[in-house]
Order: sequence, then C-alpha cells, then structure tokens
Amino acid sequence: MGKMKRKKLRGRVERVLKPLDPREPEKAQINIQEADSLYREVRVENSLTDEDGEKVRLKVGAEVDVVLEADSSATIRKPV
Repeated sequence: MGKMKRKKLRGRVERVLKPLDPREPEKAQINIQEADSLYREVRVENSLTDEDGEKVRLKVGAEVDVVLEADSSATIRKPV
C-alpha cells in the first residue's frame, strides 16, 4: 500500500438514536459543517474503543473529527 492522503473535517454529535429493535446498534448522528447542506448529517454506529480497549459511546454535543483517508493510488492531482 502507498502513502495515504487524508482530510480531517470537524463535526458535532447532534443526536443519539436508540434503535427500535434492541438487537440493532445505537446510532450517533454527526453534523459535518464543511459538507454540502443536503449531506451534512451522517449516522454511524455509536461504538468506539478508548486507549485502554474499553467500549465507549459518544454524547450529544461532542466535538468529533471525521477523517477521510485514501491510498495515494486512489487520488489524482488537483488542477491549479
């Protein structure tokens, strides 16, 4: 694998959504301010792992970083 290209976007947890079916995971709705207005909200499973390996969840209002990452072979140079 080649070098990775990366972009970091700031986000905020707007809602925590409990599942209708208890077998389904809880979701965190994250608002990404830098995204186009129709695409600012993403929902992801609300499960992270801390530095000690413990499972944790995001809280409403939490500031988060959303990282886009791609191998160099998946990118092209932006025209000037």
